[in-house]
Amino acid sequence: MSVEHSQLGKETQYPTQYQPEVLFPISRAESRQQYADVEGITQGKDWWHVFEISWLNQLGLPQVAIGRLTLPASSPNLIESKSLKLYFNSLNFTKFDSKEAFIETVERDLSSAAGAKIELQLFQVDELEISKPQGICIDDLVPERLSEHPDSTLLQLDTTAEDDVEITLHSHLLRSNCPVTGQPDWGTIFIRFQGKKPCYRSLLAYIISYRQHNGFHEQCVEQIFADIWKLLGPQKLMVYATYTRRGGLDINPCRVSDLSWMPEPIRLARQ
Repeated sequence: MSVEHSQLGKETQYPTQYQPEVLFPISRAESRQQYADVEGITQGKDWWHVFEISWLNQLGLPQVAIGRLTLPASSPNLIESKSLKLYFNSLNFTKFDSKEAFIETVERDLSSAAGAKIELQLFQVDELEISKPQGICIDDLVPERLSEHPDSTLLQLDTTAEDDVEITLHSHLLRSNCPVTGQPDWGTIFIRFQGKKPCYRSLLAYIISYRQHNGFHEQCVEQIFADIWKLLGPQKLMVYATYTRRGGLDINPCRVSDLSWMPEPIRLARQ
């Protein structure tokens, strides 16, 4: 089924009984057809932070936590975000023998929907640390030209640089829209790059060009990864976006050409 058949953008009754059937998988295959030959497009992870997790212990007392879900980028499906929110709400009044039993149930249900093993890590509500972005921020640069929609021709190498580089850049100016509701999604994007030096201004212009683009978080990151890989020809590449939360969830896709460049998940202050 297409995402138009999901609950996204529709008025919804929030379930108060356990309902794993509300989970709505979305196939990754269609959006990947245009860059199926790009090395690393299925390498990486999607990290989700779930800020509204609650269940009941055997005494009927509420338990709360923050969760971090890890979805492999190789999974056949991603899970539509509103259905995930509804799923976690359906657990609010369900009794579990232990925290471990809760984790086991969630991992089983989400793995079934995604078609691959999903892991859930629980944190106490004051435990998840805030990280500061690393690398060079390119947000104060002035691009030579701008585009209102994603335009890979904006990407250029730095013709003044002779030697190869290994750099990590970031920008807080990533913005795109939900393809169903049109709601804006905001994020910080990290690009780690080894190869001929890219033009930083061109990278910023390319990131800004997503401001009116309609696409899911995972699809945007994969398109950015693929365009940089094809146009700039790096030896190694990592693209990692940390999106701000909506509906108690934030989504953080990461793609790498080399698994040795897989970062640890972080949470930024504005998430």
